[in-house]
Amino acid sequence: MGVHVIKLPDVGEGVAEAELVEWLVDDGENVTEDQLLASVMTDKATVEIPSPVEGKIVWRGASVGDVVSVGSPIIRIEIDGEGHEEAAAEEAVSEPSPVISEAPELTAPAAVNGAALAPTPAAKPTPAPVSSSASVAHAASLAATMGPRKEGEAPLAPPAVRKRAMDAGVDLRRVPGRPAGRITHADLDAYFESGGAIARGSARVARSDVTEIPMIGLRRRIAEKMSVAKSRIPHITYVDEVDVTALEDLRARMNADRDEGRPKLTILPFLMRAMARAIEKQPQMNALFDDDGGVVRRYGAMNMGVAAQTDNGLVVPVVRNVEALGLWECAGEVARLADAAKTNQCTRDELTGSTITITSLGAMGGVVTTPVINYPEVAIVGVNKIRTLPQWDGGGFIPRKMMNLSSSFDHRVIDGWDAAVFIQTIKGFLETPATIFIED
Repeated sequence: MGVHVIKLPDVGEGVAEAELVEWLVDDGENVTEDQLLASVMTDKATVEIPSPVEGKIVWRGASVGDVVSVGSPIIRIEIDGEGHEEAAAEEAVSEPSPVISEAPELTAPAAVNGAALAPTPAAKPTPAPVSSSASVAHAASLAATMGPRKEGEAPLAPPAVRKRAMDAGVDLRRVPGRPAGRITHADLDAYFESGGAIARGSARVARSDVTEIPMIGLRRRIAEKMSVAKSRIPHITYVDEVDVTALEDLRARMNADRDEGRPKLTILPFLMRAMARAIEKQPQMNALFDDDGGVVRRYGAMNMGVAAQTDNGLVVPVVRNVEALGLWECAGEVARLADAAKTNQCTRDELTGSTITITSLGAMGGVVTTPVINYPEVAIVGVNKIRTLPQWDGGGFIPRKMMNLSSSFDHRVIDGWDAAVFIQTIKGFLETPATIFIED
């Protein structure tokens, strides 16, 4: 018997590590050749690792959520014949984990006679004792005997109780006392034991359960990218309302007359074409800012990221060369990429390379949003929901379909004036949609 070792493969050019997001097999399970064993993720692209051999799983070297270096062993399969290792040797030698771990937190060095000692790992804090069910029941029983305090009535308590409450950050007006009596240490104990849930005349006890949900896979990637964007980019958000009544009439007419096989038009293809026209006038919006190198790179190709919500989180597939696409072509690409994103079928290339991003919450879009820029881009355009509102036409109020554009810009690269001009240019195209199709 031998053991076949599977190492994390190179899952992309320049990628040194990947996150394990799912095990598809268990320890001791028999697997066949080409059977999928695990899924790993890098740069929002998920890669499945197949088995090159037939055998039994005898070791899995990482847990879901661990980040593993390329080339590190992640799984061992016991096979007939010779493998990478002998089965007996495998049992005798324990392979170190390939998981990239963080260094232990260190306390500040102590000094003795002016000399610093080597830092030692910080002791883990001892968790506070959890109230027993008997204590909680006692608190509820005590609360049942407490009378309600009249509205506005100042709580009565001895100085020691007041100081104890003040040190604990407790407002004594929320702590019930016995009828016509002062708040005692026992009353305060009952309040603490109940988790602070005892209110006037109430014996309800707060829940103390905590559910820990690990941040893994796409959710962790999103969190990391949002943290970088907010920490490195000084955002400026500009909001303007757009009258889309004419656009909605045109969209309804085009959808009714569309050829079979063509996708249904949403507002996004019109916005993409309007943005492409506006970028022709302000090319600085279609750019990436390398803030480490201090260089802004403007791109001729308008590769628009279109944020799509999936069951696994937010992904941003990219529609390339929007400047060369027509309205129906934009609609087709948006529909195709949205379906691929929802079924986790987007390729690495389809999820990278955007130069400006559109984000929309659809019909749930709210009135105003403050979108976060897709770092290292310098602009993102956000679509809010369409509402029918009364608008003054000079002689009276008439119903119009109104929509806000909430857009954010990197204030290091884009001035507020230029941001306003960009959005108002887009607004002009959307309010008079025929101009989207007229070349200058």
